[in-house]
Amino acid sequence: MASSSGSRLLLALLVATMAAFLHAQQAVVAARTGNPTVGFTKVKLTDDDFQVQSPYNVPESKRFQYRDGVRTFWGHDYSSGVWQFEGYGYVPSGTSGVSVMQIHNEEGAAHSTVLMLHVYDGVLRFYSGAAVEKNIYDRWFRLNVVHDVGASTVAVFVDGQEKFHTKVIPSESYYFKFGVYMQHHDQSTRMESRWTNVTLYTKH
Repeated sequence: MASSSGSRLLLALLVATMAAFLHAQQAVVAARTGNPTVGFTKVKLTDDDFQVQSPYNVPESKRFQYRDGVRTFWGHDYSSGVWQFEGYGYVPSGTSGVSVMQIHNEEGAAHSTVLMLHVYDGVLRFYSGAAVEKNIYDRWFRLNVVHDVGASTVAVFVDGQEKFHTKVIPSESYYFKFGVYMQHHDQSTRMESRWTNVTLYTKH
């Protein structure tokens, strides 16, 4: 007859084994379904979590529109764990020299951002460098950005496929931003991006 301590040990081993198996299965499901949100918990957001930033010389009414669930143009700070931004974006042809999504550091940090996704002539890029996705114009695309704070890594998924992964410089806290933010070269005279179904996910 097995002792109670032996039974508890066996049970603990079974639980640990099942947890590891489920974690592995989630990874397999994510890879097969093209769904990087598998294993994450959805964060409840309200309209107060979406903050519109205005340039000093243009009123909000002339640069932001929210109609039928589409934001044409957030702040939710975090400092640990794994966080994921998901949104469906649309960049009209002609928009160039612009950042459409960022992971921003806390105010006063040595580096303002750990990730910026720029658009130059129809190509989505990591800052002004590596191409993340070609032919981004005039189509709705699903963008997922995963930030592992502890590992100091970010991964970018487009339409469920991982397109970019890199190490980043750590900071004290972070928040996601999306919209249009003019960059330093090759700017178009008109810049626009549209976003819908923006969601945050996390796991710790």
